Amino acid sequence: MPYEWTTPPRADPQKMRLWPHQSLPARGFAAFMLATFTLAMIPLIAMLGTALLWGLLPFVVLALGAVYWALRHNHRARQIEETLTLDASTVRLVHTTAEGAVKDWTCNRYWTRVKKYDSDGPVPHYVTLRGGGREVEIGAFLSEEERIALFEDLSRHLQT
Repeated sequence: MPYEWTTPPRADPQKMRLWPHQSLPARGFAAFMLATFTLAMIPLIAMLGTALLWGLLPFVVLALGAVYWALRHNHRARQIEETLTLDASTVRLVHTTAEGAVKDWTCNRYWTRVKKYDSDGPVPHYVTLRGGGREVEIGAFLSEEERIALFEDLSRHLQT
């Protein structure tokens, strides 16, 4: 599950870290690129020694470069992290974007409410925290099942 409580239950403060699921680790990325390169080169073996090889080679290299760029761009875009801190009197949510910008929200714990929009939000089961005159999203990058579990988990933790 791409979120976890980093402190033990009943600790003060309680901290939760949320991050997007990373389905392609570094070793998987290297293996995928190697396999893609190998499979792209197989048809070119038959062209060795012909002028056609030089006509096809730039397109194969361009396709491999595009796959590499797309996977690296996707990896950089998934470098989002949210940290939720619950102490005796306040709730604080810090959202770090992929570019490194930090967005911060703080509210009195007593007035904080967790709300789930089953179909009205930008994603199904959209979870927000409301309080202090603002409503902020939490875990919008999680899957639908993970957002449901997050809502139940947050509801339980904010009741105590």
